[in-house]
Amino acid sequence: MIRFVLRSFAVVFLAFAVIFAVLDGARSVGASQFIAKPLLSMWSRNAPETLADAETFVTHYIGAGAWNAVCVPLLEQPGWLLFGILALLFYAIGHRRERPLGRFTAR
Repeated sequence: MIRFVLRSFAVVFLAFAVIFAVLDGARSVGASQFIAKPLLSMWSRNAPETLADAETFVTHYIGAGAWNAVCVPLLEQPGWLLFGILALLFYAIGHRRERPLGRFTAR
């Protein structure tokens, strides 16, 4: 059950990664050069109140150091990279290993 949930999160994160890759790809084609926009700049431009709420939440429950040392550097990465790594991580955790002796063995 938990592996199914982890793989479902991996699929959702992969969908977000593809969406952000298409957005950056369209910007790159339009500008005729590689452009990878950071997730923080897109988030602050499109929904600044939710970014402020996320910052308040993290600084209240974890600490200001966690926001500055962990969250901001992660959000400075392109969205497709961040969500792609999350998808890979969740898929690797939820991956079901194949039994070494086969499916229908007595073990």
